[in-house]
Amino acid sequence: MSSFVPTEQRLAVTRRRHPAFPRDPAILVRLIKHIYKRVQDDTNALLRPYGINHPEYNLLMMLYGTEGYTLHPTELADAAGEKSANITRLSNELADKGLIARNASEEDRRKVTLTLTDEGLALIDSFLPEICALLDWQVDGLAQRDVAQLERLLKKYLDQLERT
Repeated sequence: MSSFVPTEQRLAVTRRRHPAFPRDPAILVRLIKHIYKRVQDDTNALLRPYGINHPEYNLLMMLYGTEGYTLHPTELADAAGEKSANITRLSNELADKGLIARNASEEDRRKVTLTLTDEGLALIDSFLPEICALLDWQVDGLAQRDVAQLERLLKKYLDQLERT
């Protein structure tokens, strides 16, 4: 039985008790939550031997994907979809591990920049082949056109959420 079937059953009970409850949006939101949890769990399991977790991985990859491997904390928060308080905590953890460095911004000495260190780059290089394999495995059963359609629909949904 699919791990999502009990959720659908609970939603059916909810609708019986409150017929106006919007099943389709609730299903969509709960599916996204279940998918997010599974992706995070799979990624955490893969990254555990490397001494980092999924949120730390996300920050490292946001920095890796920029020219100069550098972002300001607010830019990193936006890119990673994290709250500022989480960025502070996560960047402290990554700095303590020697994976990122904090420096004064060249444009404004009152601002901080976060930059990948050589150790951070080496760590990314070591786990990236496994991450690539995991990402491929996670969409393995979907045709390329389905992946493209899902991407388009999720972007459309995100745009809708950001309009409010």
